[in-house]
Amino acid sequence: MSAKPSNGRTALVTGASRGIGRGIAFSLAESGYDLVITHLNEPEEADRAASEIQTVHGRKCTVLQSDLSLPGAPDALADRAIRSAGRIHVLVNNAGVTMLSKLVEMETEKLDYLINLNLRAPLLMMKAIGRHMKDQGIRGNIVNIASTRGERAYPLDAVYGATKAALLRATQSVALELSTHGIRANTIAPGAIQVREGIHARNERLARNIPLQRMGTPDDIGKAVAWLVSDEASYMTGATLRIDGGLILPGMPETGSAADGGWGRVD
Repeated sequence: MSAKPSNGRTALVTGASRGIGRGIAFSLAESGYDLVITHLNEPEEADRAASEIQTVHGRKCTVLQSDLSLPGAPDALADRAIRSAGRIHVLVNNAGVTMLSKLVEMETEKLDYLINLNLRAPLLMMKAIGRHMKDQGIRGNIVNIASTRGERAYPLDAVYGATKAALLRATQSVALELSTHGIRANTIAPGAIQVREGIHARNERLARNIPLQRMGTPDDIGKAVAWLVSDEASYMTGATLRIDGGLILPGMPETGSAADGGWGRVD
């Protein structure tokens, strides 16, 4: 594969050592972006991703470690990324985690962790990088990775789903606030994405029930992000792109069957 020339821009992608974040980083590198990628505690995977970005796509890639659930981590990460790259043209808030539990049984520590990582951290990253773009006159892009679970209710999902729904809504306000500076903010809502090698039995069953008959891939999300931050999408801001193969169109949940009411009912 021949490397595309640099477009002179840098993208910061959180949680990019593997899965969806890795797919996003690779697609942006293929589009000519230099990268700053972050990881929680996967240094070897992050270094392999950076090495491949540099070797295959000929792009610079800086690796930073951060636990974005911690109080001062988002501000510190934004500062390190700016000092490393000089200018950030694209921010992709991808780092996050799924925890499913009945709300009445969920430990408060897990509830706080989900809110801090999935919602508070993206808000603070948008604040810091948005201010950087504004101050530097960068007509940049912010993309938040949410979930179709932010649009539909599922059992065991009160907290995770709430963080993703809030992120969808927050992005709309940020889009309005930054629009006068030429900065666009949008959200991508993935559905069922195959983030590990191999197909497990549950994923095979789920794939058969998705209208497009397959699980999504990190590459599907990566290509969407690359398009969304390109000039081809220059008239889009405050929008949500649902990328789920039609998963939630018929009102079908990701779990459940006719035997349990079709919506993953739990006792």
